[in-house]
Amino acid sequence: MAESESTRNPEVATGQVRIERLYLKDSSFESPQAPEIFGNRTTPEFQLEINTRTANLGPDRIEVVLGVTLRARVEEAKTAFIAEVQYAGIFLISGFDAPTTQRILGTFCPNTLFPYIRETVDSLVTRGGFPPVHLAPINFDALYAEALRKQQQQAVPAPAVPPPVAH
Repeated sequence: MAESESTRNPEVATGQVRIERLYLKDSSFESPQAPEIFGNRTTPEFQLEINTRTANLGPDRIEVVLGVTLRARVEEAKTAFIAEVQYAGIFLISGFDAPTTQRILGTFCPNTLFPYIRETVDSLVTRGGFPPVHLAPINFDALYAEALRKQQQQAVPAPAVPPPVAH
């Protein structure tokens, strides 16, 4: 019988991640130029903002909220629509060290929530009278790695400037 990695090496984490609940936390849709905007045939320019936040709900229970704001503008910077969605999940995360837990919160959790956000944004936009918007997949692993790299660069102290020497 083969030994598992965790029994051969006790330092390997035997953590667990479970999804307790996924839910729509907030959504809004605005089309300030409607109904006039529906006659405009210009291809809109899209601006996507995405963010995550976490809240500790108790031992090993963490709420992760993925937020998306999608703005569509047409000629002369007229706003065609603004769709905002916050989708959340309660995740049970236990048995990991702090860096691994942070990586799970920054990658696994947003990856889990994103398909729901994508569907909700598409539904809001089409119900608002506009053609479907298919948000491209987002590589949360790469975003997390980049944020971690920037954070580590900022944490490196600047070289000390030697004191002036009088001659």
